[in-house]
Amino acid sequence: MKLWRRKDKTAAPSLGELIPPEGVPIHLEVAGLGVRLAAQLTDVGITLIAAVAVLILIMSLGIGTPTTLLAIGSLLFFVIRVPYYVIAELAWNGQTLGKRLMKIKVVSHDGRSLSTHALVLRNLMKEAEIFLPATLLLTLDTSSPVASGLALAWILGGLFVPLFNRHRQRLGDLMAGTHVIHLPVPVLLTDLAQVPVGETAAKTRFTFLAHQLDHYGAFELQTLETLLRAQEKRRASGPSQNDRATIESVVEKIRQKIGYANKVPEADRLKFLRAFYNAQREHLEKRQLFGERRRDKHYAVDDNSS
Repeated sequence: MKLWRRKDKTAAPSLGELIPPEGVPIHLEVAGLGVRLAAQLTDVGITLIAAVAVLILIMSLGIGTPTTLLAIGSLLFFVIRVPYYVIAELAWNGQTLGKRLMKIKVVSHDGRSLSTHALVLRNLMKEAEIFLPATLLLTLDTSSPVASGLALAWILGGLFVPLFNRHRQRLGDLMAGTHVIHLPVPVLLTDLAQVPVGETAAKTRFTFLAHQLDHYGAFELQTLETLLRAQEKRRASGPSQNDRATIESVVEKIRQKIGYANKVPEADRLKFLRAFYNAQREHLEKRQLFGERRRDKHYAVDDNSS
């Protein structure tokens, strides 16, 4: 399941994207109930351990009586739990320790930054949805079946909300306008400079002199990189007729610009472009070491004319 934002009142909702204020769609996978429950149990365990530790300290100081320890413990659990969730999600941008372990986080439904109001609201609603009825259920006895049944129905009703919600939002999320998502896995593209140009013969066939590499700057290098990456993605299906025409046009423009005399055969055009990319990148990086940054071909012309 994916996050979405309705673009207008009549358009059907798209389950595949979240659109932040910048307008660039982002695809994020909504966290399932299982991983959210695991994170919740982890956080409950952490806060419970903290409450028990404080309770033991109170007992060692002789404060309170055995009959009041349960009430003190319940109060400590509440006093520690609520600030823990809010402060943790504020400090770690939508994550508690449990969520960090499960690699999930809270995000705003509209793609904006999480607000303090939203985090406080969703966590206070968690008290009303889960912890308060659970506490009532644990403290009731068999002599009050109606109250026990109401507390159990309260808990089940709160659990059924995310089950029947396609975005797995509980009541607190619906009111605060938030979602819980899996953390996106960063994928780094392969450095084109590390991709082999081709056979050894091809590496030595295409050589470029310094004055030939002075015609272009970083902008043109990035444009060429975009073209080469697109060709890498289409490698399995093979280049189309339009791709071949584009590659031929780019090769011929580079040849004319840099004064490369030798004609490049069709089978070697991609190898030529990759060899030129590697040589151009190395050349610009060397120039940058000496404090000279060439943003595009116009800067290169200015440098040659000065």
